[in-house]
Amino acid sequence: MTLALRHLTLGVALAASVSAASAQTMVNVGITDSSSDAVFFIADKKGYFKDEGLTVNMTSFASAAKMIAPLGTGQLDVGGGTVAAGLYNAVERGINIKIVADKASIKDGYEYSTLLVRKDLADGGRYKSLADLKGMTIATASQGAGSESSLNEALKKGGLKFTDVNVVYMGFPEMLAAFKNKGIDAGVTNEPTVTRSIEQGFAVRASPHTIYPGQQTAVALYADEFIKRRDVAQKFMNAYLHALRDYNDALKGGRLAGTGADEIIAILNQYTRIKDPKVYRDMTPFAANPDGHVNKVTLQNDWDFFKGRGLISGRVTVDQVIDNSFADEAVRQLGSYKPKS
Repeated sequence: MTLALRHLTLGVALAASVSAASAQTMVNVGITDSSSDAVFFIADKKGYFKDEGLTVNMTSFASAAKMIAPLGTGQLDVGGGTVAAGLYNAVERGINIKIVADKASIKDGYEYSTLLVRKDLADGGRYKSLADLKGMTIATASQGAGSESSLNEALKKGGLKFTDVNVVYMGFPEMLAAFKNKGIDAGVTNEPTVTRSIEQGFAVRASPHTIYPGQQTAVALYADEFIKRRDVAQKFMNAYLHALRDYNDALKGGRLAGTGADEIIAILNQYTRIKDPKVYRDMTPFAANPDGHVNKVTLQNDWDFFKGRGLISGRVTVDQVIDNSFADEAVRQLGSYKPKS
């Protein structure tokens, strides 16, 4: 090959590479740096976004509530986190955000978010059942959040009302220190704080049974402007659902112990602040619908609770904020979910 021809060949290859890179579409995604972000991480690491022609830029937020404004202004295309009262209020104000897929939910054996009670209270006999929550100081993530509704379900099962306890608000990681320092009597928290609190001897599960079966603890959200870019939004969902199914394959016996679990744990170790694989092997993972649909029944139950407390100001309903069309099309393209053995 002559020198001139070699240079021409290299030039064509470089141009093709630049063209391929420029063809990638940027999608801005808000995450909460929790295990429920796993599907975003899997889709990124395994190249599912890239295969769809997408480059994903992930930005951390303290909570899904902090994502509402940037989703409304178009700074974020996609978000993910708890469905709180603020979401409905934002939609009432004209911020057209849609719930488009399951991000994390609870089912028997996969109660990754639950109510814990201080171990010394259980050991000393102060706490024996959910009825004994009366008068306790109990932490949840924030007012109008799913964790508050979860606490309400626990109180109802104990024959109590929400006003029978003293509710305080703090982040999930802070609850570990609060249990240790006896600053709280109980708290609704999620993994890995659940496992760490139990393993370090500060707390126990409030009930041996799943307190709030089916609760939709986190969802994927699309911004209005992103929804209008239908082709790109669909490509994102195709990659998302592909990764969600990989995650489901890795679940077994209430642990990340199924097909491909080691790879999923390695991805979580890479993308999160937890660098010990044992933490992910020991903790209870979240459940998620491999076809993407959210649990409308529990979302409605949460809505009723928020509305009853005066935290939802308008008339926006659960149905108005759900859009299953992207997940439905992804299922049509990917086919029905078939678990890997």
